[in-house]
Amino acid sequence: MKKIGFIGAYDKTDLIVYVAKILTTLNQKVLVIDSTVNQKARYVVPAINPATTYITDFEGVDIAVGFSKIENIKKYLGLSEEQEMEYDIVLVDIDNLQGFQEFELETAEKNYFVTSFDNYSLKKGLEILMGLENVVSLTKVLFSKEMLKEEDDYLNFLSLGYKIVWNEYRIYFPMENGDLNVIYENQRVAKIKFKKLSVQYKDGLACLAEEILENVSESNIRKAIKIIEKGA
Repeated sequence: MKKIGFIGAYDKTDLIVYVAKILTTLNQKVLVIDSTVNQKARYVVPAINPATTYITDFEGVDIAVGFSKIENIKKYLGLSEEQEMEYDIVLVDIDNLQGFQEFELETAEKNYFVTSFDNYSLKKGLEILMGLENVVSLTKVLFSKEMLKEEDDYLNFLSLGYKIVWNEYRIYFPMENGDLNVIYENQRVAKIKFKKLSVQYKDGLACLAEEILENVSESNIRKAIKIIEKGA
């Protein structure tokens, strides 16, 4: 089971679910864990019997809400702590240090730091990592309108002194109202649709999926995106 962390104060629920949809289209069994303080997935992902903690299926993606650690999810699934969950990939959405520690993201195969360049997202996001005991390698997932070098330099400056090693590879997403409108419409109809997303946004999703899967070619990932588009 491959564990992937998505860390930051920036709203990343929809991003993670969209990436998960690509992975499931490529025959991966995927669990998304919303361990954020506000638990946005509770409000944007449809659930038949929502409770304090629950797992629901959303277009082939399992979404776990309200759990504070993997052991609690195993108990919910009727597994012992020693048993492995039957997922190929687990994507963990985190916006607090306790969640980072409880889900043991220091041992994750990959960790992504997701942010835009407003001061709240930057500083609050880095605050999550303030108490790290060991050095963690992170890949930047950056939401920006202009993709300026100065923005990246500012993030590097703010993170000085943190136990972070930034990977050279970055993934950029445009901040376009068109993409936000598509995401909001998808929330209203409770569907995962890619058709009206910008090419740049879908490129970012493809880059994330390719990084997570590693052994799947870019062309196959693009085919999966086309399949999702046709199903919309």
